[in-house]
Amino acid sequence: MEHSLDIHAGGTETAAPADFRWPGGKRIAVFLRVSFEWWSDGKWPGIGPMGNPLRQGFPDLNAMSWAEYGHRRGIFRILDVLERQQVRATFNVSGILAEHYPQVIRRIADAGHEVVSHSYTMDVIPVYLDEQEERANIVRTTDLIAQATGRRPRGWISPRSTPSVRTPRLLLEAGYDWHGDTLNDDLPYVVRYGDRSIVAFPNNTEVNDLPHYMRYGNSPREMLTLFEDWLESAREFETGAVRIDPAIHAHVSGRPLAMAAYERIIRLAKAAPDVWMGTRAEGVDHLRSVLAQA
Repeated sequence: MEHSLDIHAGGTETAAPADFRWPGGKRIAVFLRVSFEWWSDGKWPGIGPMGNPLRQGFPDLNAMSWAEYGHRRGIFRILDVLERQQVRATFNVSGILAEHYPQVIRRIADAGHEVVSHSYTMDVIPVYLDEQEERANIVRTTDLIAQATGRRPRGWISPRSTPSVRTPRLLLEAGYDWHGDTLNDDLPYVVRYGDRSIVAFPNNTEVNDLPHYMRYGNSPREMLTLFEDWLESAREFETGAVRIDPAIHAHVSGRPLAMAAYERIIRLAKAAPDVWMGTRAEGVDHLRSVLAQA
């Protein structure tokens, strides 16, 4: 079915083959995803710990201080857990954090994690920008992350995973290899524009701390239950390749109780003989390799 608003308009899609498997022949892949985010001056997250929003025009210092936890404490607890478990994750990073805390972003990259561009700030969303503004935002974010890590980011995920209709084309022109600005499939797929291509790596919200833990007041343990259910259903009901990507935010789940649940998820994934764990860039490389051999 074609839609008038299609972010891949003009591109030719190639899906993973029906017999696609992840590295090592594994049918199930787990991609740990961490969002490390911040907002422009005078802005704050739309989701916060208080259920009663302030009247318009008044700064929500409660939401601001809640979000500050991410770069004050949360990111370090997350990095410690990943190091303890000896696993690598994909980090969505706001460019402003690379600008103000380059040493933290360098630590993420030096630990072997993938650093993904997540726009300059969470309120700079591509769909709100004209083409010139969007190009400038891509360049600014890319350069800040490259300066902090010593390498150009290969992946891009917009705030809310919400692109404009031109985002994939602009990302491809900027040298990006993949984006996560869609929720329309279970597995990544290649989109070719002429002689170049970009991989669309869909996101999902099945195991995500914002909707299940923060927004609806569930216990962080609920994330572990959801992950267990996802593994069980993948084994019992799915026959093809499966992608599971537990997603947390440094300012939401970087706190002690939530991190305990997240570490249990990691332990469960590591102990599963039928699971491969890696970064999204590694998944992209594997897909391209499989398609090249087809």
